[in-house]
Amino acid sequence: MDRIVIRGGVPLAGTVTIGGAKNAALPLLAASLLSAEPLVLANIPDLADITTMANLLVQHGVAITIPAELASGARGGRGRVLELSARHITSTTAPYDLVRKMRASVLVLGPLVARCGRGRVSLPGGCAIGTRPVDLHIEGLRRLGAEVELNEGYIEARAPKGLRGAEIVFPCVSVGATENLLMAATLAAGETVLINAAREPEITDLAHCLVAMGARIEGIGSDRLTIRGVTSLHAARHRVIPDRIETGTYMMAAAATGGEVRLEGARLDHVEAVRRILDAAGVCVTEAADGGPEGAILVRRRNGRLAGVDVMTEPYPGFPTDMQAQIMALMAIAEGASMITETIFENRFMHVPELARMGANITVHGASALVRGVPRLTGAPVMATDLRASVSLVLAGLVADGETTVNRVYHLDRGYERIEDKLSACGARIERLRG
Repeated sequence: MDRIVIRGGVPLAGTVTIGGAKNAALPLLAASLLSAEPLVLANIPDLADITTMANLLVQHGVAITIPAELASGARGGRGRVLELSARHITSTTAPYDLVRKMRASVLVLGPLVARCGRGRVSLPGGCAIGTRPVDLHIEGLRRLGAEVELNEGYIEARAPKGLRGAEIVFPCVSVGATENLLMAATLAAGETVLINAAREPEITDLAHCLVAMGARIEGIGSDRLTIRGVTSLHAARHRVIPDRIETGTYMMAAAATGGEVRLEGARLDHVEAVRRILDAAGVCVTEAADGGPEGAILVRRRNGRLAGVDVMTEPYPGFPTDMQAQIMALMAIAEGASMITETIFENRFMHVPELARMGANITVHGASALVRGVPRLTGAPVMATDLRASVSLVLAGLVADGETTVNRVYHLDRGYERIEDKLSACGARIERLRG
């Protein structure tokens, strides 16, 4: 099993190219099931979760290829370009052996029911960071007229006469349920209104792609989405937005090491909540004047040691839960105390014992963690427990004295593309050991 070895103490300096957003690409890939015509997606990151979703779609009968103009030698720009053709859906079942690897696999349910009138999807797996129930997906499909039941570990949904529009009020904000029901509603007869919908940039990106495919959606970017169903969607091309969680992670890496890093292809408007927290901690984050059409961000620590700040995770546009572990690693070396409160997922402090092995002073009280900053961390063997926890250990290793070995890095590969290459290009002493 691969592991990553880091020898800390080097301020990062250089440029990191931000890849396409994993959490945007996954629902976009699933959206290919909605149309018999090809969907071409650009800026697709090369990640384990993307491969899992691609394998699932192939199992459904989706043909995934590189567009002919790129296969013949033309450049596709940053990131991969894939053409997905779901002309013939050969299976409406998403089996356990694929779905268990990643929770986002449940996103094929809405498109399958909308397009084929039925879908059978295994209850999902993924990171062990809480229950993350699919109740909202199921209840939403029922509101759209589907018959849904749980049978032998599978969600089975049927709508032989098609879905019909409805008003759906989410009792709490759910990114996955918003995405699933947004896709399903594009082919439902009549009007669907999603109230208290999630507003994450990844949902906005999905909505723009669906509109390019012929969907009729109003309220994009707000918490109230109105979808007027159409009989079919058509071919489209779409470019995936940059990954705001990868952007925020490298912002934290620059801040932690006291270096200066340029994040190419990053959007500052997508990480405004992270920028505000870093600004309060003593980190300067600015938009580069020469960033080009995709933008660039410059990150550097102002002067001296970081200052402790309190953080609470919230739905977008609040501070993202997917950055909670990273800010905790940063606050572990800040001056003073910080209170970090997790409001999105339970059981998302599994990185705390591993950070403590490196000398961090963290006390957990229910949904909050009190972090008392220490002057330095010490390298140690640590074990990743989930995707974001794993990268927090990498951040800690970058600033720790001595050598840190991060085990179970397959978690990292689910969400960070060539992280060791990107960090080493900025001076970090980091390497992957195979085996």
